[in-house]
Amino acid sequence: MTGVHRVASDAPWEERFGYSRAVELPNGLVLVAGCTSVIDGQIAEGGPYDQTVNAFNVAFEALKGLGLGPDSVVRTRMYLAHARDVEEVGRAHKELFGEIRPASSMLIVSGFVDPSLVVEVEVEAYRGGQGTEGAHTA
Repeated sequence: MTGVHRVASDAPWEERFGYSRAVELPNGLVLVAGCTSVIDGQIAEGGPYDQTVNAFNVAFEALKGLGLGPDSVVRTRMYLAHARDVEEVGRAHKELFGEIRPASSMLIVSGFVDPSLVVEVEVEAYRGGQGTEGAHTA
């Protein structure tokens, strides 16, 4: 596919399972694969809040590799292993995206590839989507 840009990270599963951390399409849409609290190839310790911050930072690094920042994010998805973690994950999301306010979903799933992970996040961004010009509020 012409004009598609791909970004890799140090996640151990990318090479093993054949995927990219992020893919930018010619129309400026950027899709970031599921990100967990994996830093330097190792799962970082911490609870739901810390894992959420770490996971979004992995996504931000992928966006940075395409010359974009958090303000380009238009959608987030958060997958949680436990409903009890909703408040902590939500608090982390608000701290990171409170002014940006992307469309967002939070879902409870049965688990992840490693049982010490409690959250995984996905991010969609749009090149040219930065700023709030023309935004409408409810």
